[in-house]
Amino acid sequence: MTYKKKLIVLSGIVAVLAIVYILTIIFDPERVGLRSDAYSWLEPRQKDRIDRITITNTYDTIMLVHKGGEWFVSQDGIDYPARQARVEDFIGMLCRKAPYPVRSSTAASHERLSVTDASTQVVIGGGAGLPLLHLYIGQGDLTGRNIYLRKQGENEVRSGEDIFTVYTDSLVTSWYNLLLFPETESGKLSAADIQRLTVYPPEKEHEQPPYIFTRRDREWIITGIELNEPDTGRVDNYVRDILNGSGDEFGGLVGTSGLSYDDSRIVLELGDGSIKTIRLGAPDENGRRFATVSGSSYVHSIPGWAYLRLFPDPSVFER
Repeated sequence: MTYKKKLIVLSGIVAVLAIVYILTIIFDPERVGLRSDAYSWLEPRQKDRIDRITITNTYDTIMLVHKGGEWFVSQDGIDYPARQARVEDFIGMLCRKAPYPVRSSTAASHERLSVTDASTQVVIGGGAGLPLLHLYIGQGDLTGRNIYLRKQGENEVRSGEDIFTVYTDSLVTSWYNLLLFPETESGKLSAADIQRLTVYPPEKEHEQPPYIFTRRDREWIITGIELNEPDTGRVDNYVRDILNGSGDEFGGLVGTSGLSYDDSRIVLELGDGSIKTIRLGAPDENGRRFATVSGSSYVHSIPGWAYLRLFPDPSVFER
């Protein structure tokens, strides 16, 4: 056999082996199984239609509503600001394709796998008519890593990685955006925007003068505090603490609670000329205070430890 014929024969063998290898990959039972198990609970194209989410677990019902391009938590007849990123992440998980193999196709298995009306439920609405999704979230499997899930009206039960219960089993407060300045979540407000900060500490035995921090280029000028060696670099950290400050609960709406907010306040003057003011009431027996922020209709409940970050001892600005 000549060299040319040998080369043709060997090339043919290599081509045949390559085809066999490719077919083996394509028709491999495990790979075929993974492809057939790929499933999403919501079609991605439905994402923009979602305007409400109801989560019902063993101890609470959480209602999320979409209004004016933002998500809110509807509680006791009031729409409170929601954590936008948390809601979007939850919706994204429902729309994402992942392995959800079918574990049962009979109604007899529903109670055993805890995918009945007594289970945790997620209802996704979009406009009038039937919901886009009504999902039962059941118990975990023997591995502890996966859970069982079923759509209402279907007998089919699937299992998948437990990425949902961290959302569905949480308290309503985990959905609240409790930041005093919610716009900091989206990066619309930062420490660089603050040009002047005036802090009126709570009055005790006698009236205390305010602490004033004025930005001059990249430095801060501090007045109203007697400091031997002021460390102006710590002012930026303090400003960030204020902008990232939050409560641990909402206390209703301003003007409906009968509370007063004249114990202490912080005034922030921004580079665009706007002014934001935090007003706080007197502490209760646990050191908790209620606060309002100008431009917002919500009352924030501030625990004692969070209040101390808003009104630190002046010594923290000492070098």
